[in-house]
Amino acid sequence: MIEIAFSDSACGSLKMAQHYGKGKYHGGGVGVIVSHSDGSKPTKEEIEAAQREAEKREQLAWENAIPLGGNSADVYGFGLALSIGDISENEPDIRRKQVMEWLYSIYPDHEGHQAAGELLHRAKENLKTVRSRAAEGEALRVWYSNQPDELCGMYWLMAQLDPLKENCGPISLVRLSEWEVDENDNIVRKSGWGDIPPGEWHRYLPLEGPAPQVFIRSCATHWQTLQSENAPLRAMLNGQLISAPETLYDDFITREIAAEGVEFQEAMIVGRVLGKYKLGIGDAWVALRIEEMIRKGILEPVNDSPEDAPIYHRKLRKRKS
Repeated sequence: MIEIAFSDSACGSLKMAQHYGKGKYHGGGVGVIVSHSDGSKPTKEEIEAAQREAEKREQLAWENAIPLGGNSADVYGFGLALSIGDISENEPDIRRKQVMEWLYSIYPDHEGHQAAGELLHRAKENLKTVRSRAAEGEALRVWYSNQPDELCGMYWLMAQLDPLKENCGPISLVRLSEWEVDENDNIVRKSGWGDIPPGEWHRYLPLEGPAPQVFIRSCATHWQTLQSENAPLRAMLNGQLISAPETLYDDFITREIAAEGVEFQEAMIVGRVLGKYKLGIGDAWVALRIEEMIRKGILEPVNDSPEDAPIYHRKLRKRKS
Protein backbone atom coordinates (compact mmCIF):
# COMPACT_ATOMS: atom_id res chain seq x y z
CA MET A 1 0.00 0.00 0.00
CA ILE A 2 1.18 3.51 -0.87
CA GLU A 3 1.17 5.84 2.15
CA ILE A 4 0.89 9.63 1.65
CA ALA A 5 1.65 12.40 4.15
CA PHE A 6 1.99 16.15 3.65
CA SER A 7 4.95 17.26 5.76
CA ASP A 8 8.49 16.02 6.30
CA SER A 9 7.84 15.50 10.01
CA ALA A 10 4.68 13.47 9.37
CA CYS A 11 6.43 11.45 6.66
CA GLY A 12 9.36 10.64 8.95
CA SER A 13 7.12 9.69 11.87
CA LEU A 14 4.96 7.51 9.61
CA LYS A 15 8.01 5.62 8.35
CA MET A 16 9.14 4.98 11.92
CA ALA A 17 5.61 3.93 12.93
CA GLN A 18 5.67 0.98 10.53
CA HIS A 19 8.15 -0.89 12.74
CA TYR A 20 7.98 1.09 16.00
CA GLY A 21 7.47 -1.24 18.95
CA LYS A 22 8.67 -4.35 17.12
CA GLY A 23 11.11 -6.40 19.19
CA LYS A 24 12.95 -5.44 22.35
CA TYR A 25 13.67 -1.81 23.13
CA HIS A 26 17.38 -1.12 22.68
CA GLY A 27 17.41 2.59 23.36
CA GLY A 28 18.91 5.24 21.14
CA GLY A 29 19.68 8.91 20.89
CA VAL A 30 17.00 11.07 22.51
CA GLY A 31 17.51 14.81 22.24
CA VAL A 32 16.12 17.32 24.74
CA ILE A 33 15.79 21.09 24.80
CA VAL A 34 15.97 22.74 28.20
CA SER A 35 15.37 26.46 28.55
CA HIS A 36 14.47 29.02 31.17
CA SER A 37 11.95 31.81 30.64
CA ASP A 38 14.48 34.34 31.95
CA GLY A 39 17.05 33.27 29.36
CA SER A 40 19.50 31.82 31.89
CA LYS A 41 21.55 28.78 30.90
CA PRO A 42 20.35 25.38 32.24
CA THR A 43 22.70 23.51 34.55
CA LYS A 44 24.35 20.24 33.62
CA GLU A 45 22.21 18.49 36.26
CA GLU A 46 18.99 19.90 34.75
CA ILE A 47 19.96 18.72 31.28
CA GLU A 48 20.88 15.24 32.51
CA ALA A 49 17.62 14.93 34.47
CA ALA A 50 15.61 15.97 31.40
CA GLN A 51 17.56 13.46 29.30
CA ARG A 52 16.78 10.59 31.70
CA GLU A 53 13.09 11.51 31.78
CA ALA A 54 12.93 11.65 27.98
CA GLU A 55 14.59 8.22 27.69
CA LYS A 56 12.04 6.73 30.13
CA ARG A 57 9.16 8.15 28.09
CA GLU A 58 10.68 6.81 24.88
CA GLN A 59 11.05 3.30 26.31
CA LEU A 60 7.47 3.32 27.61
CA ALA A 61 6.18 4.50 24.23
CA TRP A 62 8.07 1.69 22.46
CA GLU A 63 6.75 -0.97 24.81
CA ASN A 64 3.14 0.22 24.42
CA ALA A 65 3.27 0.64 20.65
CA ILE A 66 1.79 -1.62 17.99
CA PRO A 67 3.77 -1.53 14.71
CA LEU A 68 1.73 -0.09 11.87
CA GLY A 69 3.28 -2.45 9.34
CA GLY A 70 4.31 -1.75 5.78
CA ASN A 71 7.49 -0.70 4.02
CA SER A 72 9.15 2.69 4.43
CA ALA A 73 9.83 2.73 0.69
CA ASP A 74 6.05 2.98 0.17
CA VAL A 75 5.77 6.23 2.18
CA TYR A 76 5.73 9.41 0.09
CA GLY A 77 5.74 12.94 1.43
CA PHE A 78 4.55 16.16 -0.19
CA GLY A 79 5.57 19.00 2.12
CA LEU A 80 4.77 21.69 -0.42
CA ALA A 81 3.12 24.25 1.92
CA LEU A 82 0.25 24.62 -0.56
CA SER A 83 -1.80 26.79 1.81
CA ILE A 84 0.64 29.62 1.03
CA GLY A 85 1.41 31.45 -2.18
CA ASP A 86 0.93 30.81 -5.89
CA ILE A 87 -0.82 27.51 -6.72
CA SER A 88 -1.54 28.18 -10.40
CA GLU A 89 0.78 25.36 -11.56
CA ASN A 90 -0.86 21.97 -12.03
CA GLU A 91 2.36 20.31 -10.91
CA PRO A 92 4.98 21.78 -8.55
CA ASP A 93 7.49 23.77 -10.57
CA ILE A 94 9.31 27.10 -10.57
CA ARG A 95 6.52 29.11 -8.90
CA ARG A 96 6.24 26.63 -6.04
CA LYS A 97 10.01 26.66 -5.73
CA GLN A 98 9.91 30.45 -5.43
CA VAL A 99 7.31 30.21 -2.65
CA MET A 100 9.39 27.64 -0.79
CA GLU A 101 12.54 29.76 -1.14
CA TRP A 102 10.63 32.73 0.25
CA LEU A 103 9.43 30.71 3.24
CA TYR A 104 12.90 29.29 3.85
CA SER A 105 14.43 32.77 3.63
CA ILE A 106 13.94 33.17 7.40
CA TYR A 107 16.63 30.53 7.94
CA PRO A 108 20.40 30.93 7.43
CA ASP A 109 21.29 31.64 3.80
CA HIS A 110 23.08 28.35 3.20
CA GLU A 111 20.01 26.32 4.21
CA GLY A 112 16.95 27.83 2.55
CA HIS A 113 17.74 27.89 -1.16
CA GLN A 114 19.18 24.38 -1.19
CA ALA A 115 16.36 22.96 0.92
CA ALA A 116 13.70 24.41 -1.37
CA GLY A 117 15.35 22.91 -4.45
CA GLU A 118 15.73 19.49 -2.86
CA LEU A 119 12.14 19.47 -1.60
CA LEU A 120 10.73 20.39 -5.00
CA HIS A 121 12.81 17.77 -6.80
CA ARG A 122 11.73 15.09 -4.32
CA ALA A 123 8.07 16.07 -4.61
CA LYS A 124 8.14 15.90 -8.42
CA GLU A 125 9.76 12.46 -8.36
CA ASN A 126 7.32 11.25 -5.70
CA LEU A 127 4.34 12.48 -7.71
CA LYS A 128 5.53 10.70 -10.83
CA THR A 129 5.98 7.44 -8.89
CA VAL A 130 2.67 7.68 -7.02
CA ARG A 131 0.67 8.34 -10.18
CA SER A 132 2.39 5.48 -11.99
CA ARG A 133 1.76 3.01 -9.17
CA ALA A 134 -1.83 4.20 -8.70
CA ALA A 135 -2.46 3.72 -12.44
CA GLU A 136 -1.31 0.13 -12.04
CA GLY A 137 -4.03 -0.43 -9.45
CA GLU A 138 -2.09 -0.09 -6.18
CA ALA A 139 -4.02 1.10 -3.14
CA LEU A 140 -3.28 4.47 -1.57
CA ARG A 141 -3.82 5.61 2.00
CA VAL A 142 -3.80 9.37 2.54
CA TRP A 143 -3.22 10.87 6.00
CA TYR A 144 -4.54 14.44 6.32
CA SER A 145 -6.16 16.86 8.76
CA ASN A 146 -7.67 20.33 8.93
CA GLN A 147 -4.16 21.78 9.19
CA PRO A 148 -4.06 24.13 6.15
CA ASP A 149 -1.08 22.56 4.37
CA GLU A 150 -2.34 19.01 4.89
CA LEU A 151 -5.87 19.88 3.79
CA CYS A 152 -4.58 21.66 0.70
CA GLY A 153 -2.27 18.71 0.06
CA MET A 154 -5.19 16.29 0.11
CA TYR A 155 -7.25 18.41 -2.32
CA TRP A 156 -4.22 18.84 -4.58
CA LEU A 157 -3.50 15.10 -4.58
CA MET A 158 -7.11 14.27 -5.49
CA ALA A 159 -6.76 16.67 -8.43
CA GLN A 160 -3.61 14.79 -9.50
CA LEU A 161 -5.31 11.39 -9.33
CA ASP A 162 -8.75 12.33 -10.68
CA PRO A 163 -7.71 12.05 -14.38
CA LEU A 164 -6.97 8.35 -13.82
CA LYS A 165 -10.69 7.74 -13.17
CA GLU A 166 -11.50 4.03 -12.91
CA ASN A 167 -7.88 3.13 -13.68
CA CYS A 168 -6.78 4.48 -10.31
CA GLY A 169 -6.22 2.06 -7.47
CA PRO A 170 -8.49 2.31 -4.41
CA ILE A 171 -7.92 5.39 -2.24
CA SER A 172 -8.60 5.51 1.48
CA LEU A 173 -8.42 8.55 3.75
CA VAL A 174 -7.47 8.93 7.41
CA ARG A 175 -8.54 12.32 8.71
CA LEU A 176 -7.06 13.34 12.04
CA SER A 177 -9.64 14.15 14.71
CA GLU A 178 -9.80 17.79 15.80
CA TRP A 179 -9.52 16.69 19.43
CA GLU A 180 -9.28 13.59 21.61
CA VAL A 181 -9.23 12.64 25.28
CA ASP A 182 -5.95 11.36 26.74
CA GLU A 183 -5.38 8.83 29.53
CA ASN A 184 -5.60 11.60 32.13
CA ASP A 185 -9.02 12.70 30.88
CA ASN A 186 -7.62 15.86 29.28
CA ILE A 187 -8.67 17.29 25.93
CA VAL A 188 -5.74 17.12 23.48
CA ARG A 189 -5.64 18.94 20.15
CA LYS A 190 -3.15 17.95 17.47
CA SER A 191 -2.50 20.48 14.70
CA GLY A 192 -1.50 17.83 12.15
CA TRP A 193 0.07 14.42 11.60
CA GLY A 194 3.49 15.85 12.30
CA ASP A 195 2.42 16.01 15.96
CA ILE A 196 1.78 12.26 16.13
CA PRO A 197 4.63 10.20 17.65
CA PRO A 198 5.60 6.96 15.84
CA GLY A 199 4.11 4.81 18.59
CA GLU A 200 0.61 6.26 18.18
CA TRP A 201 -0.18 6.00 14.48
CA HIS A 202 -1.82 2.60 14.83
CA ARG A 203 -4.48 4.12 17.10
CA TYR A 204 -5.92 6.09 14.19
CA LEU A 205 -6.52 3.21 11.78
CA PRO A 206 -10.21 2.97 12.82
CA LEU A 207 -10.66 6.44 11.26
CA GLU A 208 -9.75 5.10 7.80
CA GLY A 209 -12.47 5.18 5.17
CA PRO A 210 -12.74 4.88 1.36
CA ALA A 211 -12.66 7.89 -0.97
CA PRO A 212 -15.38 7.35 -3.61
CA GLN A 213 -14.87 8.70 -7.12
CA VAL A 214 -17.49 11.42 -6.58
CA PHE A 215 -15.47 12.72 -3.62
CA ILE A 216 -12.23 12.67 -5.62
CA ARG A 217 -13.91 14.59 -8.46
CA SER A 218 -15.40 17.12 -6.01
CA CYS A 219 -12.00 17.78 -4.42
CA ALA A 220 -10.36 18.15 -7.83
CA THR A 221 -13.00 20.65 -8.95
CA HIS A 222 -12.67 22.64 -5.74
CA TRP A 223 -8.89 22.73 -6.06
CA GLN A 224 -9.21 24.04 -9.61
CA THR A 225 -11.41 26.85 -8.28
CA LEU A 226 -8.80 27.71 -5.66
CA GLN A 227 -6.15 27.69 -8.39
CA SER A 228 -8.14 30.17 -10.47
CA GLU A 229 -8.51 32.46 -7.43
CA ASN A 230 -4.82 31.99 -6.60
CA ALA A 231 -5.05 33.95 -3.33
CA PRO A 232 -2.09 34.54 -0.98
CA LEU A 233 -3.47 31.99 1.52
CA ARG A 234 -5.93 29.14 1.87
CA ALA A 235 -7.62 28.15 5.13
CA MET A 236 -10.53 26.18 6.57
CA LEU A 237 -13.55 28.34 7.43
CA ASN A 238 -16.96 26.99 8.42
CA GLY A 239 -15.96 23.54 7.23
CA GLN A 240 -14.78 24.64 3.80
CA LEU A 241 -11.35 25.24 2.32
CA ILE A 242 -11.37 28.84 1.05
CA SER A 243 -9.04 31.44 -0.42
CA ALA A 244 -7.87 34.06 2.09
CA PRO A 245 -5.89 37.33 2.22
CA GLU A 246 -2.31 37.48 3.49
CA THR A 247 -3.51 39.39 6.58
CA LEU A 248 -5.60 36.44 7.80
CA TYR A 249 -3.43 35.65 10.83
CA ASP A 250 -2.12 39.16 11.56
CA ASP A 251 -4.51 39.85 14.43
CA PHE A 252 -3.11 36.91 16.41
CA ILE A 253 0.41 38.26 15.95
CA THR A 254 -0.43 41.86 16.86
CA ARG A 255 -2.38 40.68 19.90
CA GLU A 256 0.73 39.00 21.31
CA ILE A 257 2.96 41.94 20.45
CA ALA A 258 0.55 44.30 22.22
CA ALA A 259 0.99 42.30 25.44
CA GLU A 260 4.76 42.96 25.39
CA GLY A 261 6.73 45.98 26.55
CA VAL A 262 8.53 48.38 24.24
CA GLU A 263 11.28 45.83 23.60
CA PHE A 264 10.71 42.09 23.33
CA GLN A 265 12.15 38.85 21.99
CA GLU A 266 10.67 38.10 18.58
CA ALA A 267 11.06 34.33 19.12
CA MET A 268 8.67 34.55 22.09
CA ILE A 269 5.99 36.06 19.84
CA VAL A 270 6.48 33.37 17.18
CA GLY A 271 6.33 30.61 19.79
CA ARG A 272 3.20 31.94 21.49
CA VAL A 273 1.29 32.44 18.24
CA LEU A 274 2.05 28.86 17.18
CA GLY A 275 1.41 27.28 20.58
CA LYS A 276 -1.47 29.36 21.89
CA TYR A 277 -3.77 29.59 18.88
CA LYS A 278 -3.08 26.27 17.12
CA LEU A 279 -3.58 27.84 13.70
CA GLY A 280 -1.72 25.11 11.88
CA ILE A 281 0.76 27.57 10.36
CA GLY A 282 4.54 27.40 10.68
CA ASP A 283 7.15 29.71 12.15
CA ALA A 284 8.11 30.96 8.67
CA TRP A 285 4.76 32.60 7.99
CA VAL A 286 4.63 34.31 11.40
CA ALA A 287 8.20 35.57 10.97
CA LEU A 288 7.49 36.88 7.47
CA ARG A 289 4.41 38.78 8.66
CA ILE A 290 6.53 40.37 11.39
CA GLU A 291 9.03 41.30 8.67
CA GLU A 292 6.18 43.12 6.94
CA MET A 293 5.48 45.06 10.16
CA ILE A 294 9.15 46.05 10.26
CA ARG A 295 8.98 47.16 6.63
CA LYS A 296 5.97 49.35 7.46
CA GLY A 297 7.83 50.96 10.36
CA ILE A 298 5.65 49.50 13.11
CA LEU A 299 8.59 47.60 14.60
CA GLU A 300 12.37 47.83 14.34
CA PRO A 301 15.17 45.37 15.17
CA VAL A 302 17.30 46.10 18.21
CA ASN A 303 19.94 43.56 17.22
CA ASP A 304 20.61 40.90 14.59
CA SER A 305 19.93 37.23 15.03
CA PRO A 306 22.95 34.87 15.19
CA GLU A 307 24.24 33.77 11.78
CA ASP A 308 23.25 30.15 12.38
CA ALA A 309 19.71 30.91 13.65
CA PRO A 310 16.39 31.94 12.04
CA ILE A 311 15.93 35.70 11.65
CA TYR A 312 13.41 35.86 14.50
CA HIS A 313 16.06 35.04 17.12
CA ARG A 314 16.52 38.72 17.89
CA LYS A 315 15.07 41.56 19.94
CA LEU A 316 12.57 44.01 18.45
CA ARG A 317 11.36 47.43 19.53
CA LYS A 318 7.96 49.02 19.03
CA ARG A 319 8.20 52.30 17.19
CA LYS A 320 6.18 55.29 18.38
CA SER A 321 3.43 56.23 15.97
